[in-house]
Amino acid sequence: MTVTIYHNPACGTSRNTLAMIRASGEEPEVILYLKTPPSRETLVKLLGRMKMKPRDLLRRRGTPYDELGLDDPKWSDDELIDFMIAHPILIERPIVVTDKGAMLARPSEKVLEILDNPEIGSFTKEDGEVVKGKK
Repeated sequence: MTVTIYHNPACGTSRNTLAMIRASGEEPEVILYLKTPPSRETLVKLLGRMKMKPRDLLRRRGTPYDELGLDDPKWSDDELIDFMIAHPILIERPIVVTDKGAMLARPSEKVLEILDNPEIGSFTKEDGEVVKGKK
């Protein structure tokens, strides 16, 4: 199985998701999307695969979301994508892509839904929450 994660190592959810992928026996392609942002074409494809609107993938906390006035409904989907391309920190993370689909893995254990081997045993997230792999 091919697994790709759009990852921010400063994000606990992203780190937990990456660790769960590895616990499942997969070694994913890790894209540090803040250093290597997706192209417009890639972002549009990801949104389509996840069946999400650009507004649903916007991150507010720790971003220029408020400064840019992105709450305003005047912004079209294309304009929101432009903002995400210009400011990749606006892209919520982690995004995981496998042969089974693509998803925003929030909470991190959602990633188990699209892994070949979701049985990861007992996994303790950084906040101490214990997650049981699916059987």
